[in-house]
Amino acid sequence: MQFKFSQYQYQTDAADAVCDVFDGQPLQDGVSYIRDTGIRRPTSPALQPAQDAFDIPELRPVQEMLGHFDADDDTGYRNADLLLDGERLLANIKNVQRRQNLTESPKLYTDPAGAVELDVEMETGTGKTFVYTKTMFELNRRYGWSKFIVVVPSIAIREGVAKSLDMTGDYFYTSGRDGNEGYGKKLHSFIYDSSNLNRLDEFAQSSDIQVMVINMQAFNTSMKENGRSRDARIIFSERDDFGSRRPIDVISASHPIMILDEPQKMGGKATQAGIRLFKPLFTLNYSATHKIKHDLVYALDALDAYNQRLVKRIEVKGFELNNMRGTDGYLYLQDVIVSKNRAPQARIEYKKLSSAGKVVTTSGLFDEGDDVYTASGGLEAYRDGWRIAPDGIVPDGVYVQWF
Repeated sequence: MQFKFSQYQYQTDAADAVCDVFDGQPLQDGVSYIRDTGIRRPTSPALQPAQDAFDIPELRPVQEMLGHFDADDDTGYRNADLLLDGERLLANIKNVQRRQNLTESPKLYTDPAGAVELDVEMETGTGKTFVYTKTMFELNRRYGWSKFIVVVPSIAIREGVAKSLDMTGDYFYTSGRDGNEGYGKKLHSFIYDSSNLNRLDEFAQSSDIQVMVINMQAFNTSMKENGRSRDARIIFSERDDFGSRRPIDVISASHPIMILDEPQKMGGKATQAGIRLFKPLFTLNYSATHKIKHDLVYALDALDAYNQRLVKRIEVKGFELNNMRGTDGYLYLQDVIVSKNRAPQARIEYKKLSSAGKVVTTSGLFDEGDDVYTASGGLEAYRDGWRIAPDGIVPDGVYVQWF
């Protein structure tokens, strides 16, 4: 059975928002280094396979497609260094935020894991995994970065992410770039397992897109230096079965890009300290409800998701509006004021640009002929003739009907 995938504009926009932060970074594909292969123990000649024992012609295409690990090759591939300074990164972030109608960051987040830490806000059910998978392909296409680590909050989500990465592989290879053109590359993913450390060597040696998926519990126990857990002892100790190397050193040598899926469910000092031990190039956070705010570059809130029919239904008993950005024509009729001495007025909740340059939610009284665009401080969403008319607010779709 084959699955067919549909790509929406907001998914491309979210990927572009992240990638555009690094505008000006040169494409550096296949940056190599001499990797630590560890101490090799001699093997008895009697136990060594014949030189061509595994060279089966019929299997060569499959081996080439899957990649081949050569234990004798000390060549490794890592993410190229980020060459943009903080000033250029902040300028790029502000450009992206202006384009998205987001509040501009006055400065870079002060304690990033890597050179910068970016937030992508997406409502639950709108395809975060698909979006950050596309983002990985785009980062590789534009800048050559190929090493990624995805941290998820639970085993169930870990399995779902791993399955999604596997299922979308052919789609992104053939058509995932713009619907008619693919990336022409495969993404190789695996779940971190402290009992199978040899997979880390392939992660380090391969020049292909490599993705390691790890769940929060394993991450927190593994990344607690001097911890008593078995996983912590493994990742921070020189293992005889791993060439007397520390697994953390093999991973961090690639300077991976960290992707945190639902970071608000992780939190804690253990996770944050653990991320830094990976020596990440930078960190991306994907969530509908960020607990710790970093530099926000894309937001698809609940109202946007509903207006774009990305979610079927929103049912609430009272609600709070967060991060309304003015990208959609949000209007809410609170009341109609009727008096003997004047025409009816509408009390409307809407988005407004504050004097501090932030998009806030406010309410006010509107008379016939009043322009919502003017009242909002000039938000683009209300530009096209949103005026109070005798029979409603125009254009049609949202209106106040006088009785």
